[in-house]
Amino acid sequence: MTSVLGLGITAGAGAPDCSTIGGTLDRIEALDITHVELSTYENDLIIGGRIHKGNLARLKAATAGREIGYSVHGPLGINFFDEAFRLNRHFNVLKAAVEIAAEVGAVHYVLHSGLKATQQHPGIEAAYAQQREWLAKAADLGRAHDVIICVENLFGEPDGSVYASAPSRLARELEAVNSPFIRATLDVSHAYQHATFRGLDFLAEIAALAPYAKHVHMHDSFGLPDDIWTYTKGERVAFGNSDLHLPTGWGSIPWEDVSRVCAFPAETLFNIELNERFWYAAEECIANTRTVAERAGVVPARGAAMKQVA
Repeated sequence: MTSVLGLGITAGAGAPDCSTIGGTLDRIEALDITHVELSTYENDLIIGGRIHKGNLARLKAATAGREIGYSVHGPLGINFFDEAFRLNRHFNVLKAAVEIAAEVGAVHYVLHSGLKATQQHPGIEAAYAQQREWLAKAADLGRAHDVIICVENLFGEPDGSVYASAPSRLARELEAVNSPFIRATLDVSHAYQHATFRGLDFLAEIAALAPYAKHVHMHDSFGLPDDIWTYTKGERVAFGNSDLHLPTGWGSIPWEDVSRVCAFPAETLFNIELNERFWYAAEECIANTRTVAERAGVVPARGAAMKQVA
């Protein structure tokens, strides 16, 4: 058995000024989890690359003194595949976001991997080289704040216009960066959607990234692109379109196989990213996620008495 850092769930951001997050955390603390992932990208915590001190103070007050640990998901728009003249702006936002993560005692900071318009091979390889350079700088940032930056695998657009890294390629990139402060966030559903759309071997892809995955995003889907028009969110669920963030066990991801093929490192944090629509099934989702983790040979802590404070 491998020790696991914990079992977490993502909290909704609430009010932009962080004035309502305390009530959300009160409700989450009643669940059988050890950590909360803070969606700081939804709050007004960074203004033009600078931290809003008043809103950060409210966030720190709401998170302090609780029997839970934290991770942070920062701005989704940070993209080291972007044009070179904008990269300093991306890094400045990352610096502020990682500092916020450190201020609340987060163990992990989730950073999206690069996205780029699909183009010829030399252009994509140049983007990877650029991302490696900036991830090396991010490693120094993580070391300075004692926060592990976990790079998350994504999936492209259903029309094929946007390139995203396959999990196996992301694994090779992290190996090249070679820093304990730059690891992976394995988003299992994102990998499922990417592999299904691209015709890749899903299990081989996640098995390649799992050894780097100090952080795992757990939610379910059907691996289908969002390519059927629907009128309501309920209809989108009915068709099983795209990134639904369903409770674990509701989609078609073969979770027993996921547990079988993935060899996770020590102190991995499994974090549930549940669509707000499905929070009525949160306890079922937590139980199903715990089962997946235990089958994978990791043992999430149970109950408030075993919760770890980051």
